[in-house]
Amino acid sequence: MDVRTRAPGKIILAGEHAVVHGSAAVAASIGLFTSVSLRLHSPSDNDDTLTLHLMDVDLHLSWPIGRIKEVYPDSVNSIASSPTTCSVETIKLLSTLVEDHNIPEAKIGIVSGIIAFLWLYTSIQGNKPATVRVSSELPLGAGLGSSAAFSVAISAALIALSAVKVKFGKGGEGWVGFGEKEQQELVNRWAFEGEKIIHGKPSGIDNTVSTFGNLIKFKSGALTCIKSNMKLKMLITNTKVGRNTKALVAGVSERKKRHPDAMTSVFTAVDSISNEVASILESSSSSSGYGDEIEKEERVQELMEMNQGLLQCMGVSHVAIETVVRTTLKYNLTSKLTGAGGGGCVLTLLPALLSAPVIEKVIKELEEECGFQCFIAEIGGNGVEICFDGQT
Repeated sequence: MDVRTRAPGKIILAGEHAVVHGSAAVAASIGLFTSVSLRLHSPSDNDDTLTLHLMDVDLHLSWPIGRIKEVYPDSVNSIASSPTTCSVETIKLLSTLVEDHNIPEAKIGIVSGIIAFLWLYTSIQGNKPATVRVSSELPLGAGLGSSAAFSVAISAALIALSAVKVKFGKGGEGWVGFGEKEQQELVNRWAFEGEKIIHGKPSGIDNTVSTFGNLIKFKSGALTCIKSNMKLKMLITNTKVGRNTKALVAGVSERKKRHPDAMTSVFTAVDSISNEVASILESSSSSSGYGDEIEKEERVQELMEMNQGLLQCMGVSHVAIETVVRTTLKYNLTSKLTGAGGGGCVLTLLPALLSAPVIEKVIKELEEECGFQCFIAEIGGNGVEICFDGQT
């Protein structure tokens, strides 16, 4: 049986870094997806292998089921409805399977993702032969939640073809929401286990946004889903500058030690910004007038500008980020970094009344003159979705 799933990436709309120090933050799904195609082999296929095609990095890996059983004999002891944490010993065993393939040095960074795939697959499906294809619209390592989208899409596909009863949308072709809240929560818990393999100690924010979509407000470890009908379109600019998230987080903490009163005031201001952004988005509804929506859009723009200024105060901006800010400001557009900063991606709000030619000019300048990579995406859309190619 064939199934396709897709899960969105995420952005931090407000509150990054300050959230570590007790402030609120707001994350949103974006209309860029990681997609998974899964086909379980039938006896007539005469193919007793588990094959993984990572299309975007041109990696094609295959393991005979007998080899998996040999290396990891406990792979059939898990239950799909009961997510468990992968032990250090199991990671070492699964690493042996990855070592069967000579992963090029340039692609060594995705090894943890392959281990997470093997863990999720064997935990949920056991030792069934299959072919899995993964493709993504999300750039890797740019702070847009690519690993979480991978874990969520993989988990959803595996659960859909497991013994877990999942109620999908009503028939027809195309994408439908994945099950009800209980099944979505199951996907989220499995995806979080995958994220732990990839990142060690993830916050759980990325996989939660990817699973449930829309917006999430988080503070002091508590996550709250926000329902919003407000359509915001963002230009996402990947500066292609790598960053060390741990070092940036540590740098903010060191600055707080040196200037405790000033930095506490910064974090308090960020908390207010995040709360106001959440309030604006949550208050938006389909019954709001067009003028009201434009006013709310302008308020979000101002809050983004203020947030970026405070992120500069924290010392997490970068010359590439400031280049995007200055470039977009020439067109009266507001930008802020998203995520860790120090490079990575920058958000630019594209007002509803902004003309297409202006957007084209901005993108051309950012890409051709600055060497960046641009995407356009709506925020706050659906979470994980599934498609049975017309069969439900």
